[in-house]
Amino acid sequence: MDCCSHPLRGGPAHHYSVPWGCKSPGARGGWTNAPLPFVSTHPELYIVLRHVDAHLGQVRGPSPDLPLPTRPAAPVPSPGWRGAEPRADPALRGAGRERAGTRGRGRNPGAGRGSESESEAAGGGRSPGGGAGARIRVPGGGEMAAEQDSEARAAARPLLTDLYQATMALGYWRAGRAREQAEFELFFRGCPFGGAFALAAGLRDCVRFLRAFRLRDADVQFLASVLPPDTDPAFFEHLRALDCSDVTVRALPEGSLAFPNVPLLQVSGPLLVVQLLETPLLCLVSYASLIATNAARLRLIAGPEKRLLEMGLRRAQGPDGGLTASTYSYLGGFDGSSNVLAGQLRGVPLAGTLAHSFVTSFSGTEVPPDPMLAPAASPGPKVDLTARVEAWLDGVCAHLGLGVQEPHRGERAAFVAYALAFPQAFQGLLDTYSVQRSGLPNFLAVALALGELGYRAVGIRLDSGDLLQQAQEIRGVFRTVSARFQMPWLESISIAVSNNIDEKELARLAQEGSEVNVIGIGTNVVTCPRQPSLGCVYKLVSVGGQPRMKLTEDPEKQTLPGSKAAFRLLGPEGSLLLDVLQLAEEPPPQAGQELRVWPHGAREACTVRPAGVEPLLRLWVQQGQLCEPLPSLAESRAFAQLSLSRLSPEHKRLEWPALYQVALSDKLRALVDRLGAGGSS
Repeated sequence: MDCCSHPLRGGPAHHYSVPWGCKSPGARGGWTNAPLPFVSTHPELYIVLRHVDAHLGQVRGPSPDLPLPTRPAAPVPSPGWRGAEPRADPALRGAGRERAGTRGRGRNPGAGRGSESESEAAGGGRSPGGGAGARIRVPGGGEMAAEQDSEARAAARPLLTDLYQATMALGYWRAGRAREQAEFELFFRGCPFGGAFALAAGLRDCVRFLRAFRLRDADVQFLASVLPPDTDPAFFEHLRALDCSDVTVRALPEGSLAFPNVPLLQVSGPLLVVQLLETPLLCLVSYASLIATNAARLRLIAGPEKRLLEMGLRRAQGPDGGLTASTYSYLGGFDGSSNVLAGQLRGVPLAGTLAHSFVTSFSGTEVPPDPMLAPAASPGPKVDLTARVEAWLDGVCAHLGLGVQEPHRGERAAFVAYALAFPQAFQGLLDTYSVQRSGLPNFLAVALALGELGYRAVGIRLDSGDLLQQAQEIRGVFRTVSARFQMPWLESISIAVSNNIDEKELARLAQEGSEVNVIGIGTNVVTCPRQPSLGCVYKLVSVGGQPRMKLTEDPEKQTLPGSKAAFRLLGPEGSLLLDVLQLAEEPPPQAGQELRVWPHGAREACTVRPAGVEPLLRLWVQQGQLCEPLPSLAESRAFAQLSLSRLSPEHKRLEWPALYQVALSDKLRALVDRLGAGGSS
């Protein structure tokens, strides 16, 4: 079967159309495109709101005209990823020919057919010797040097691993088993945060890592220094030649709902190589999926209307953790981040204005070098903004019942300086001194002076105190001032809040009637304090085509043997019934046909008749060859929200949810029982 992707096609300017399901094998039906609003950044609240395409070195706006893969579209409709911003990472583009069958997993959604000559032209192979970087065959584009992707080595390096991976590698090599075919599965055993679901994430980083995987001379020399001194030098020569050109990866698409024991990744290839990949892949998938799931929970609490911003870089576990958190909180449902590097490298929308330090740096004695500001929409004469602010302050203080000397001069000077720099995007931070007696009147004086010139302030931010109560009071003031001074836009400007917001406080801020529009969360999204680790594992399931099973003294740590396929069974309205794992050689479940399955851990089987069937694991890399472009981060984000919308309220509950069932086929259950009883494989 050919494995190739059609170009991602654009939809309406501010909508994604993403698939809600896939054609059940052998059954009628197909993909339904459900338009989801593209959650673009709103210019009325933030100064810096840009998509940045790191590969093109070009700043893009909320709906950029993104480059398409160069491969022509398949001539027939294909259930692929479609979106308004179809940016496939140039480093990860490709469409080519699958060299082997999908082993009961179903065709990749979005895969068309490519000609054999094109596949052969892709060519490729390992870079000889200990060159500067690995090469992976990219269909339709020949070889691509990994060093061209600056993120590849930034995501992880081959020696970001545990020492026992290297000692096992030596053991495999010494036993003559280095090239024996093996398969591992990466999965988790329990849903995080006491919930009933997780979101799969990190696949893009894994593909980058595989592209770049190559032990350089310095890496090999270091391994030689920590392994026994009598290690055969031929082993180190073997390490120098390693790459991932014989590795195959199947995985859940990023943004997919994931449940315990269902593989997030299946990795197959030479035993020595796929063993070495264990720790880096766990590192790349576990935290990304945990962050995406945490962000999804916070989005569910906030609801669809509140804007959520991740601002936890300074609280993150190091630079890598900060970049990962900013990237995958966006995938999980946040609207943007303060992390500029996440904007540059990953295209995450950015947001940011000013801190208290900016306000406190002004004393009020400063004289702006150029206090003059031209009207927004006319060629009229420039106006001294400082003087107009002072004039408006009298009226504001009179309206609020304050003395004109009460608002802090330095704070007002800071607001004027900021307004001169950003007249189209002025926002005030109100709680540096006193919200009611200083921050609010100073903001209003500047906002009204700008309004007089045709500009509109975009909002305010609060960072301390009772955020909900203050937002209610400030909204009331905005309404009265708007009516008093005939500035109707003022009553509806955004109110943003921050200050160590957790799930409980978020629920309070999101309640009906809340006047809060934007919520910034830092520590409680990037550190995942309720559960700091997803607990993913990477377990061997077959070697040389024979199933392998870990028994252990703890039944919960038993593994499911054999190379497997995974399917999601659907109800009549597309509702999720359960996920089923079966051996790869079994025929796929059929819609409308009765199926006997064993809920994982249960002693009795049950029968189900699905109205639809979705294969879950897509083939992304086949023997080192990229099979199709990975969806962009924004598309995966839209897919995550669509996936969550299909989950039932009982499974979506954040406290005491109903558990989603994962079941085994008859044959897989029989294999588990046989190997568990000590039977041969």
